[in-house]
Amino acid sequence: MKKLKAVTEYFTKNELILLISSVVLIILSFIVFDRVNYLTLIASLIGAVSLLLNAKGNPAGQLLTVVFSIIYSIISYSFCYYGEMVTYLGMTAPMAVFSFISWIRNPYNGNRSQVKINRLSRKEIIFMLFLTSGVTVLFYFILSFFHTANIFFSTISVTTSFIAAYLTFRRSPFFALAYASNDIILIILWTLAAISDISYLSVIICFIMFLANDIYGFINWKKLQQRQAAGNKAD
Repeated sequence: MKKLKAVTEYFTKNELILLISSVVLIILSFIVFDRVNYLTLIASLIGAVSLLLNAKGNPAGQLLTVVFSIIYSIISYSFCYYGEMVTYLGMTAPMAVFSFISWIRNPYNGNRSQVKINRLSRKEIIFMLFLTSGVTVLFYFILSFFHTANIFFSTISVTTSFIAAYLTFRRSPFFALAYASNDIILIILWTLAAISDISYLSVIICFIMFLANDIYGFINWKKLQQRQAAGNKAD
């Protein structure tokens, strides 16, 4: 009961509604469209929880992102989406580890359940875009070598994933918008996959819910940024 009370006190009413809605829709989509690929169900549920924790600026969300990345890469491999597999194993998972370290080392006012939000300079944004271009070109050739399905969207997914991972590591609110962009690309990718196998509709539902969570994450981080700025002025 104490743990349940702690959860209800930590999350707002709207956040609990978002989490419960995500879980219910993910489970229902699994029952209706899948009933076989339990890894998809597990990954989706872990992803929903991690996104909400990330939206709160809680470093624990990054640890769950590592677990999600490993499971999702296995799912991607099953449909020859080698781009997704390589991206999540070789980039998203390691960057989530670095982000966890960055977040845990930069708590807001000593509160380890909320990261101190950062602002990127123009020079760093230019550096990020330059780095992203290099990563995109490199991964395009890697994906071509592995004969990746739907390579155009897979390459775009690498681009959005890298930007999102970089911004997450640098504690910028815009990481959530970058992940929202990536969600849209993944919805397209898995829609193409669902044409061949309807069971992948459950993955589409998963990323639709992820999109809603990432949009909320950006909104909440902007609010947190304003509160932190006001708190710093007060100090």
